[in-house]
Amino acid sequence: MTSRRFDLIAFDWDGTLFDSTATIARCIQAAVLDVGGEKPSDEAASYVIGMGLMQALAHAAPDVPKERYPLLGDRYRHHYFAIQHEISLFEGVLPMLAGLKARGHLLAVATGKSRRGLDEALASAMLAGTFDASRTADQTAGKPDPLMLHELMTEFDVPPERTLMVGDTTHDLQMALNAGCASVGVSYGAHEPAAFVELRPLVVAHDVAQLHDWLRSHA
Repeated sequence: MTSRRFDLIAFDWDGTLFDSTATIARCIQAAVLDVGGEKPSDEAASYVIGMGLMQALAHAAPDVPKERYPLLGDRYRHHYFAIQHEISLFEGVLPMLAGLKARGHLLAVATGKSRRGLDEALASAMLAGTFDASRTADQTAGKPDPLMLHELMTEFDVPPERTLMVGDTTHDLQMALNAGCASVGVSYGAHEPAAFVELRPLVVAHDVAQLHDWLRSHA
């Protein structure tokens, strides 16, 4: 078998594997309007993707009183679950994951989604059973806290230097840095790649094909 640099590869979900960035931003905006807040800009709604839900909504809607956060979360989930069946994986994700599994990598998801949200997304994408493990923001600490990566590394007894995080936001790359892991950024998700520089990703891939090529050659 080809030698590997990384035993465990953890992927963010939204904006990295799942083409959901624009949809999530629209649902955040709709939820904020539902509770009487000022509509966040597209940039502000996209920036919080990857955080835990309540952390994200609080950041995107600073004018909404804290006592309305539960309703804000309910309205976001209402909008998102109504249209999540319309969202799909980015082209090329399935063969990339299959190739990594064939090389013997352990694959995980580390996401700001809820457990329910991730499980439903995995089922709709027919990826149930593809990943060896996953962590969601309602199970552990949200990004950029490194706890979810620490838990995944502990579960498989893989050290930080053998773990790679792949994500589309500064929250993902900061989490990897906080955990002592290497990272790869992707530019086709929620955050502009110019913001990645100081977080030192090994590479920034501009589409899934480029990401797959890099992982095949360097991971």
